[in-house]
Amino acid sequence: MEEKNTRSIINRLICYFAGLFIMTIGIAVSVKSDLGVSPVSSIPYTMTQCWGIEMGKATILFHCVLVLLQIIILRKKFKLKSLLQVPVGIIFGYFTTFCNYLMSFFPTPENIVIRIAMILISAVLVAIGIFFYLPADIMPLAGEGVMQAVSEVTKAAFSKVKVAFDITMVVISLITCLIVLHNLGSVGIGTVLAAILVGTILGRIIKLWKMFKRHRLVQNNV
Repeated sequence: MEEKNTRSIINRLICYFAGLFIMTIGIAVSVKSDLGVSPVSSIPYTMTQCWGIEMGKATILFHCVLVLLQIIILRKKFKLKSLLQVPVGIIFGYFTTFCNYLMSFFPTPENIVIRIAMILISAVLVAIGIFFYLPADIMPLAGEGVMQAVSEVTKAAFSKVKVAFDITMVVISLITCLIVLHNLGSVGIGTVLAAILVGTILGRIIKLWKMFKRHRLVQNNV
């Protein structure tokens, strides 16, 4: 029984970190497309564009700020185990650095069709990453942690909080880029497409997975 539990934990950890890594590949592809990144990645990418902070390091800083926000929002309700979001954010940041490094070996596309295709590929990869990362139920990323904290305190539905959070991230990024760079910077058509497509694709993946499991169950019972 103990061996089975250990195997289950190991499998969950593998799925968790594999999911995070696949997500960062998707983020790196969207960065390479130069059409804008997903709402959650928009602020770290804005820090990179405006102040030259390497995106992996910017991601780590952003995650630390989000954990601090959770402490402020939840106060005494904040659980110490949630501080594990900081090392998870550090790992996520290093994954981001590594994946952006890998993408640097590929030429930057100029054809708009290829660039939009990259955004679509990015959305699929991020959705697949979430599909692996969330069910493992290890520790949420700091962005999701803030959304859960706001949802808990305001009693608002998590889905509504997520929409508000994504819009806030994009608005902050947009205003910062307009002031510092005098252009849209990290916000573009890719940001809009990511906001629409990731959830849609994730829902489709989950539906296909459930169909596959039902099919396997029927086969095993025959």
